Amino acid sequence: MSYQTLQQWLEQEEQTNGLPSELTRLVLSVADVCREISYEVSKGALAGVLGVAGTENVQGEEQKKLDVISNELMMKAVLGSGVVAACASEEMDHCVPAQAGERRPYLICFDPLDGSSNIDINVSIGTIFSILPNPHEDAASPTDDDFLQPGNRQVCAGYVIYGPQTQMVFTVGRGVVMFTLNPDDNTYLLTSPNVQVPAQAKEFAINCSNMRHWEAPVKRYIDELLAGKTGVRGKDYNMRWIAAMVAEVHRILCRGGIFMYPRDNRDPSKPGKLRLMYEANPMSWLMEQAGARATNGHESILNIRPEKLHQRVAVFLGAAEEVERVTSYHTAD
Repeated sequence: MSYQTLQQWLEQEEQTNGLPSELTRLVLSVADVCREISYEVSKGALAGVLGVAGTENVQGEEQKKLDVISNELMMKAVLGSGVVAACASEEMDHCVPAQAGERRPYLICFDPLDGSSNIDINVSIGTIFSILPNPHEDAASPTDDDFLQPGNRQVCAGYVIYGPQTQMVFTVGRGVVMFTLNPDDNTYLLTSPNVQVPAQAKEFAINCSNMRHWEAPVKRYIDELLAGKTGVRGKDYNMRWIAAMVAEVHRILCRGGIFMYPRDNRDPSKPGKLRLMYEANPMSWLMEQAGARATNGHESILNIRPEKLHQRVAVFLGAAEEVERVTSYHTAD
């Protein structure tokens, strides 16, 4: 069987749908550096890259060695693409602008290695990216404030998952495509041209160890799922929890389901755990483009106007009917 390569697909999008050549260049830059990160991840203990780096990120979380390596690789690649005016990372306090010069059309946010708590146990992890337009019409250096655009302003978003296969999944606003890295020649080949998430689900993902801290609407919804055939839903559900958003989202895109990381009552000042700019926005756009839904329990995540670069948010994403149901429980209270 003959597969279309990533470059061929992007060039076709340029010709038929007007995809900017600068965006093609950036997507290819992300694909190239993620191929390098995949190689570093695959070496694992053989290269001495497992374990902690002895540092913390801006959220006060302990960094893994591969967190630091991946962040440096991503930053160098995207700023070196020639089309990114500044980048922002979950691992850095503030955005990093490109060297002064001509105007560059894009900003990019990324989580260089999502699920890093799973690195040392060889469970799937990944890189998440979100590309935004540069709001400046001149060559001015962007600041953190320039990144504070709602998710519906994204021009490209996706992730690369490092698992049994390395796969790149993204959208440019015309559906979701999935490419698989061919280890024989290191090319990305199109293996799923139009990913769709079923509106109904039989699987859910949530960290049930936090159940005692959940708000009432979440408890109500999960109680319904756990009741199975004997409850109001009239069917049994399976539960999954990988503790890596890339892996959770990838499962939903491949076979359906719903993923939830709700806010809880341990710290009422925090609206959630996941980062809006680096995780929730790109994954929510993927869901919406695949026919699914994504909310914070009250409104579409893509409509949220960010207030700060490292803002956190509650997340309910996946099968449209399930997300709409749990969201309705929040809005009814």
